[in-house]
Parts: sequence; C-alpha cells; structure tokens
Amino acid sequence: MKYQSQKLAQHFYTFAVVLFLVQVLVGVIAAAQFIWPDFFILNFNTIRTLHINALVVWLLVGLMGATYYVVPEESQSELWNLPLAKLQFWATVIATSAVIVGYIIQGLFPQANTLIFGTLALNEGREYIEAPRWADWLIAISVILFLIINFMTMFKSKKWTGIQGTLLAGLTFLALMYLPGMVYMKSMVKDQYWWWWVVHLWVEGAWEVIAGALLAFMLMKVTNAKREVLEKWMYLEVGLVLFTGILGTGHHYYWIGTPGYWLWIGGIFSSLEPIPLLMMVWDAFRTTREHRVVSNKLGLFYATAHAIFNFVGAGLWGVIHTLPQVNKWTHGTQLTTAHGHLAFYGAYVLLVMAMIYITLPLIRGAANFDTSRGYRSFWWLTISMVFIVLTITGAGMVQTYMERLMGLDYVAVKANYNLWFWIFRGIFGLGFLYGTWLFVLDFFKLGKEQAKA
Repeated sequence: MKYQSQKLAQHFYTFAVVLFLVQVLVGVIAAAQFIWPDFFILNFNTIRTLHINALVVWLLVGLMGATYYVVPEESQSELWNLPLAKLQFWATVIATSAVIVGYIIQGLFPQANTLIFGTLALNEGREYIEAPRWADWLIAISVILFLIINFMTMFKSKKWTGIQGTLLAGLTFLALMYLPGMVYMKSMVKDQYWWWWVVHLWVEGAWEVIAGALLAFMLMKVTNAKREVLEKWMYLEVGLVLFTGILGTGHHYYWIGTPGYWLWIGGIFSSLEPIPLLMMVWDAFRTTREHRVVSNKLGLFYATAHAIFNFVGAGLWGVIHTLPQVNKWTHGTQLTTAHGHLAFYGAYVLLVMAMIYITLPLIRGAANFDTSRGYRSFWWLTISMVFIVLTITGAGMVQTYMERLMGLDYVAVKANYNLWFWIFRGIFGLGFLYGTWLFVLDFFKLGKEQAKA
C-alpha cells in the first residue's frame, strides 16, 4: 500500500462482506420457503427483496472500496478529501441499513408502507429497485460525492491513466443509469422501457466496463505485466461491451409492447455479447502465460475465475435463452433465474472477492498470508453455485415444457412438478452459505494469522 487514504477501501470491504453474508443467508431462507412457504416470519416477497437488494448494494459498495484503492495508486496521490470520503461511507451505511430495516418492517406490518409527501415511505414496489424515493436521493447524493472525490483526486494530481479513466467512466455511467429508475410513468410500457435502462445497463453495461478496468489493474498488480498491453486489451473489451450491451438491452423489450424491430436488434446484439467476455478470459490467460512470476497467486486465481465464469454465466447462460425464438418459450421461467445466479456470481461476486484478496493483504501489510481458507471458500462457493444453476436450469426446462407446451396452469406446475429441484437447491444453497462463511472468516482473519509453511 503506497498511500494512507487507500485504507478507506477496507471500510467499504467490511460493509460489503457483512451484506454478502446477509444476502446469502436470506437466499437460503428463500430456497427453504419454496418447500415450506411458512418457514420464516417474513414472507417470500420480503425475503426476495432483501436477497436481491443486498446483492446489488454489497457489490456496489465493494466496487466503491476497490475504486478508493485504485484511484490513489493510479493518480500517485492521496485522496482529495479523506474526511468527505469517510462521510460518504457512513452516509451509505446509514441509508442502506435504514432501507433494509424498512423492508423488514413492511414485511411484518404491510400497513406501515404509507404515503408521506406523495411517496411510499418503505418500498416503491418496483422490482429490483424497491428503495423508497427518499433513499433514492440519499443514494444519488452518496454516489455524486463519491465521483467528485475521485475526479478531484485525478484532477489535482494531473496523473491520468487508462485504467482509472475507464473505471471512473464506468462509475459515472452507472450513476447516470440510476436516474431513469427515479422517474415514474403511468404507462406500463414506458415505465418498463426506462426501468430496463437501470437494470440492464447497470449489469450488462456500466458494471462490465468497471470489471474490464479492474481486471486490467489486477493483472498488472499481481503479474507485473506491461500497462500498455493490458490497457490496449481493456479498451477493446470495454468498447465491445458497450457496443453489444447497449443494443442488447433490446432482449428485454420483446414482450412489453415495444415495436417488433426490437426482436432483431435484441436478438442479434445479445448473441454478440459473449464475445467481449470471451476476450476477457483470453486476456487473463494470455497475461498469466506470459508472466510467470506472480506476487499473489490466490488473487490471480480469483481474477482468472472471474473472467471464466463471467463468460460462462453472463455470456453462455444468457445467450441460450435471450434469442426471441427461444425466449418466447422460456421468458419468466427458472431459466432466467439460473442465468441471473451464475452471471452475478461470475461477473461481479468473484470480481469483488478478487479485488479484496489482491488489495486487503497490502492494506494490512501481510505479504505472506495463509491462502488455504481462501481456496476452500472458492471451491465451496463455486461447486455449490454450479449445482444450484444446473438444478434451476433443469427446473426451468421442465417448467417450460409443462407450462408453455402442455398448457398447464402456472400455480399447478409450481406446486407439483419440482419438489426435488427445490430440495436440491436448498442443499446446495447451504453449501454456498458455508463457502460464504469461510470467506467472511478469512476476511476478518487475513493478515492476523501466521502463514503456514
């Protein structure tokens, strides 16, 4: 660690890791509720909201922490205003925690979600972005502060690099794409149109740009590869991500009342989306092959795994059901759930974990640390996730056949066809929870235990 302000990254990582554990814990509860609907005091809708929103927030906070580490190093300067950055951290923690408490209160007392100044107090009810309006504004202010701090750090140092420029461009894109979710449209078609700008252009646009920048930084950090070569590949990957991802938004427009040309646009560009992800895999392996001296083997292991599972989960598992000829049968089934689980795990969970394993030892001054728990966590998480995804994929195939081809009622199918799918998903979910616990334990103990010989 070269600059004292880089320690701020650890605060963000800590909050992210705690939320990660919460997210997986409520995910296991949700899996159990598929078998026993009355398993928990909170209903499935509330648990699902907690599961998805905790995922989005912990990844976002983790990316903020990674940025606060990368920008000082790339700018060769301390952060522009460390007290303001600390204020931004605590504001994010308080706002997020208040939203989570609000979801729980609404789950226990639905009548508590009343109108205050014309807006719902606890939950706006828009899937994936359920946060109430007051929280939207707090989140927006937090992100604006975050961007100002990082841009001013670059500006005062006069050090501009491709990695930090791409990283901050992705984060700015992410902030701008949050704004359409704060606009309410009376027309469901228009509302869904803008809503997908938030949901899709975050995960298949802005976040992939951020992933490309962080992958380049991590490969440079642990293999000492040449910046010029890594940045050249990064520009190529990011350019293709934006080219395919922005127009690939069309695969969400098939069945919401938009014009038919979206079938062509969404289908063609969705089928091209795996290409930049495959290039990230190639970039990781090319760099590793050419630079044999690795300063952090565990960090490189996670970074390479991120590239691979990003391609498999977001690319392959996405494209198999986003072509309109297939999607008309599979839309809204468990196949979408399978894609979502593997894509987020590969593209972003492993990305944040890789950044933690590369930067946290440097923050804590632990050049040699025990890596055994980190490897065990990876295999528990990955094997469990693969089997979760295979289980849900099987469930989705059976669901598609029974609902869309045989014409059976949705509720009848859900109640009868797949009890064993839910049982297996619950078992593998417990395996994933154990892997998460190993990672959380490793996070808090890393650098505080003697490395094994």
